[in-house]
Amino acid sequence: MKNRYDAIVIGAGHNGLTNAAYLAKGGLDVLVVEKNDYIGGAAVSRELHEGWIYSNCSYVCSLLRQSIHRDLDLTRHGLMIVPYSGTTNFARDGNYIAEFDDPALRYREVRRHSLRDADAMHRYETDLMRYAKLIRHFLLRTPADPTSFKSRDLGELLFMAKKFAGMGEEQVYEFIRFMTMSAGDYLDEYFENDLVKALFSTSSIIGTALGVYSPGTAYVLLHHVMGDVDGAVGAWGLARGGMGAISNAIAGALREHGGDIRTNAPVQQIMVSNGRTTGVALESGEEIHADIVVSNLDPKRTFTGIMDRKDIPADLRKKAENFKIRGSSGKVNIALTGAPDFPSLPAGHPLQMGSFQFLDSMERMERAYDDWKHGRWSDDPFIEMTQSSMWDPTIAAPGHYFVSCFIQYCPAEVEGGWTPDKRDAFGETVIDQICNYSPNFRDLIAHMEVRTPYEIENEIGLTEGNIFQGELTIDQLMFNRPFPGYSQYRGPVKGMYMCGSGTHPGGGVSSACGANSAREILRDLKRPNVVPEDDVDE
Repeated sequence: MKNRYDAIVIGAGHNGLTNAAYLAKGGLDVLVVEKNDYIGGAAVSRELHEGWIYSNCSYVCSLLRQSIHRDLDLTRHGLMIVPYSGTTNFARDGNYIAEFDDPALRYREVRRHSLRDADAMHRYETDLMRYAKLIRHFLLRTPADPTSFKSRDLGELLFMAKKFAGMGEEQVYEFIRFMTMSAGDYLDEYFENDLVKALFSTSSIIGTALGVYSPGTAYVLLHHVMGDVDGAVGAWGLARGGMGAISNAIAGALREHGGDIRTNAPVQQIMVSNGRTTGVALESGEEIHADIVVSNLDPKRTFTGIMDRKDIPADLRKKAENFKIRGSSGKVNIALTGAPDFPSLPAGHPLQMGSFQFLDSMERMERAYDDWKHGRWSDDPFIEMTQSSMWDPTIAAPGHYFVSCFIQYCPAEVEGGWTPDKRDAFGETVIDQICNYSPNFRDLIAHMEVRTPYEIENEIGLTEGNIFQGELTIDQLMFNRPFPGYSQYRGPVKGMYMCGSGTHPGGGVSSACGANSAREILRDLKRPNVVPEDDVDE
């Protein structure tokens, strides 16, 4: 087996695979090393119970950059993403509110609850899309270093200034204000009905150790609506075959360009000699050599785990130790032997094909956050339940169903530590919540996988189970992500780079972090740029 490559990428998550695919496309001999016996990191499809394919970590797709999809020809490698039906948010009293793609249906649905809120919908969506389209310009660009006088950084700052100036003075002020607001305060400016506000606020707290009234959560809401499916900005989609289809397609592109992948190959340390990387040492004792080493791990794990303290500046280690990467989410994945009933919805209603949420006010969401702050999982959790098998026949047999439940809030640490009994008790809390809205749900369960932040960290390698590899707060965005001075994907020693979601533009299955990092590596090697940049149509 070879022990010398041009570049080694640590971690076969979707960003690591994307980085490696572009490096291979740029002419480098590339190896991806992965600690698990499967690839994909958090974007995986696995048969955890016979006859059912689980997307047991990430479960929906929107942020995947379409230019990367086209550039790596992922459709030819088997990737199909289609928009999924909207979300229905259930209230305790049997009422519900649903999202519809059709503007007329969306207006009518909100109007059922509040005429004033229905009339505010267009203004809300216009304002949010204005901000989303602004941010999208920067997703496939390397952040400028605001302290640098290099022509490239000055040019990037000028590019940013032009985009902001194009919004107009008033909107620039509003955008700056928006970035510091809580999602709750922002939504209060548009809507009056609790159920309406609850529906739109849920994206602001997914994967975030903050509550709906915490400053900065307005941006998290924006982060979840600035993707697109088939050109529809803000749309969400499902990958046929589960989320692993995305990772498998990118791996196919990597192999097409001559790259290799080794599983069951956990890295113990990035090797450094005379201020530059020389390769990686595996936990098995094997050494693999390369002049370029790219970490797809989160910044905390990279700089406090697989890099020796003597190889990095003391202030960088301190920054990594203080990096905000708190776990707040759990997953419960369930194989069902039949379709669950939701009495609030008529039988056969199209909304039965979509996803469900079980929380009807921002106050209840804030109370769930209070539980997390006190180191316990919420007994009244927010749940987003996605029923991908309703349209994808490849992941469950006819008449059988798979549902993926994302839960807020679940702490990374509980009193006395996580144990199998506590994990199971957390899972039962989730099932009890769903059964409040679907009485036959428990009777249909054939198998259930419960994942607290503890399981997510120990299997996937996400510190504290944080799905974004670092919180999306304003102090950890753009040129501050992951740390000031390290936002351009380069590490502290020559030849060492980062490409995970802890870098710009952050978490979500976007591939942007991996692609942006590959562009910088090829630039340093003076190789032609094969990575798309700024894929937003004017």
